[in-house]
Amino acid sequence: MAWDSSRPVPWRRLVREWLIYVAIMGVVLFLAVSPEGRPGAIGGLLVSGPAYLALGAVLAKFGYQRQRLKRSSPSSSDDSDADRSRSRSRPAPTKRTGGGTPPRRR
Repeated sequence: MAWDSSRPVPWRRLVREWLIYVAIMGVVLFLAVSPEGRPGAIGGLLVSGPAYLALGAVLAKFGYQRQRLKRSSPSSSDDSDADRSRSRSRPAPTKRTGGGTPPRRR
């Protein structure tokens, strides 16, 4: 897809995901890194925020959207499998499927 400056950037989602990442990694770093190395690790976490937001914004402008979000959003313009299955008509019943004429008794 090409760059489109009119595409919206989901800032709330990006910030929320980054905050969850910082919270989890903060606990991991607190447990795994020695007290002398913690300032550097915390600095790295803080630098990761603007980098993550910038990369997410660029990807959003190019039209990237995660598969999970595509499946759950009802406003997507793509035809989903559910839409295709609803628009397809059912095939005619046959003998094998129990449709057709009832079996004759002998």
